[in-house]
Amino acid sequence: MSDVPEVLFVCVHNAGRSQMAAALLDHHAAGRIRVRSAGSAPADSINPAVVTAMDELGLDLAKEFPKPLTSEAVRSADVVITMGCGDACPIFSGKRYLDWQLPDPAGKTIDEIRPIRDEIDHRVRELLAELT
Repeated sequence: MSDVPEVLFVCVHNAGRSQMAAALLDHHAAGRIRVRSAGSAPADSINPAVVTAMDELGLDLAKEFPKPLTSEAVRSADVVITMGCGDACPIFSGKRYLDWQLPDPAGKTIDEIRPIRDEIDHRVRELLAELT
């Protein structure tokens, strides 16, 4: 692992779970970790209800956008956290992979998304404690 570890969050559309996780880790790490997110089949935009849920925490996702998963992104990461991308995530030896089974916020209301966001926040804080 490099001096500043890099974490890549991957989900299918990069429009919900991985975006929330990246924003939360980036916020809590305050520069101690490089954070990226990507999707195996990126959507056109971030789920508006996810943007609202993150706004409630003072985290602005308005300028973020879904990004495609690339082998290079996986190769440069120290830790790759998948959230339902299945077999689409390339596997490289020497990488640490975690699979976080979390509900997809697509089609859910803000009230249904808050518990997903809060669970991601809990897991992100645990990961941060391990990495720093």
